[in-house]
Amino acid sequence: MHVPDGFIDAPMSAATGVVAAGAIAVSLRGARRELDERTAPLAGLVAAFIFAVQMLNFPVAAGTSGHLLGGALAAILVGPYTGILCVSVVLLMQGILFADGGLTALGVNITDMAITTTVVAYAVFRGLVTILPRSRRSITAASFVAALLSVPAAALVFTLLYALGGTTDVSLGKVATAMIGVHVLIGVGEAAITALTVGAVIAVRPDLVHGARGLEQRLKLRVDGELVDAPRPSEPVAARDTSRRKLWIGGLVASLVLAGFVSFYASSNPDGLEKVAADQGIDRQTKEHASADSPLADYGVRDVEDARLSGGLAGVIGVGVTVVAGTGVFWAVRRRRSTSQVA
Repeated sequence: MHVPDGFIDAPMSAATGVVAAGAIAVSLRGARRELDERTAPLAGLVAAFIFAVQMLNFPVAAGTSGHLLGGALAAILVGPYTGILCVSVVLLMQGILFADGGLTALGVNITDMAITTTVVAYAVFRGLVTILPRSRRSITAASFVAALLSVPAAALVFTLLYALGGTTDVSLGKVATAMIGVHVLIGVGEAAITALTVGAVIAVRPDLVHGARGLEQRLKLRVDGELVDAPRPSEPVAARDTSRRKLWIGGLVASLVLAGFVSFYASSNPDGLEKVAADQGIDRQTKEHASADSPLADYGVRDVEDARLSGGLAGVIGVGVTVVAGTGVFWAVRRRRSTSQVA
């Protein structure tokens, strides 16, 4: 789904850039309410995890592959505002360091892959959890459906942007049919990854999952004929800190393994957008990426001849840079919240 330079004309690229900048400004303010001392480090990890899993293209149909977009996963784990920032950090790192997604098309990609997927997924998720029983199974099921619908929604938004600012004259009906059709299939993979990840985190620390807040019902006691909340069982702070630290370390290790090793076995077929672009001829005006000479372009390390080692090193570097950049952004947002509260 990463749109390269040249697919969308300059006016529409500029317009989506304004939309993206506005959404990021709003998200920076909204993230202050979502982040606290427990979840700020998790948000940086979520960004790194999304980067890692996006390297794992999986086959979907007829020489086409797909990969995680991540908006649903980020929104459910750390909140919709923080989720937009997570995916935006990933897209920025990919565009600058790895020549993946055009720099002039950064606004298009943030609008499509960060804003659309996060907003659609979280709206669907919240709608489902209000009517489903409050349980871990319901949260996981709602995550699956939300992620599933977010991917074709992003494909539809791309089609609309291309209708308004596409640089080639092609049949929009065919583009829409091809884009939405293949991304429904990709959405199944997105849904499975999202549900499995959300379910795994809920099983360990449901209190850290934004979408699962309030999941545990307080025990009620009858006192003088009235029902009151029972006292919460005491839990040593050190134990909770250790559990959170273990979760963070485990997530980082998983991200490094996925990007540094498992990514070598990812599908080499073009992803949904690349396949549709080639088949429908919307890639005729594609321009060379501004970061094409980056030492990490195309997810490989320059001058490292062994393909497995080159790709693995690039993946590890990408995870490291993303977790540092993401954590820095979210800690800064968290500190702004703390400063505002003190003031």
